[in-house]
Amino acid sequence: MAIGFRVDFLWYQVGASDFLHAFFSTISYNLESNKWGSKYPYLMNELYQGKLSWKNANKAIEEIKDIENEFKNFKPSQVIWDIEDISKQPPWGDKISPEITDLSNYFVTSDGRDLIEVILMALNDSISEKTDIEIINI
Repeated sequence: MAIGFRVDFLWYQVGASDFLHAFFSTISYNLESNKWGSKYPYLMNELYQGKLSWKNANKAIEEIKDIENEFKNFKPSQVIWDIEDISKQPPWGDKISPEITDLSNYFVTSDGRDLIEVILMALNDSISEKTDIEIINI
């Protein structure tokens, strides 16, 4: 089963649900002092919970751009696979592409696209379509 973002009839594939959870776990652990949604409420408390109103998409865009910038200061080894159990490791361990230099380019979707760019596309389409963005499994 694949997880992704849906904006009306548009679909943005992410991959496995634990991969998406890892992205949000890494945000919370490294950038929010382990308090989920304290710094990035639109992404963490709305989008990650399943749905973000298109009216809040501009705020979420600001958040994801800040996250991307902050992630440049973190090594790939600082990824958090599961915030509920930080001892868990990615299935590939530390065997990653040399092109991955920090957490800002660590997360790549199952179809090879940068996850942050995918989220930005979905948020921008949410605004232009005036349609909420949802996380769904297909």
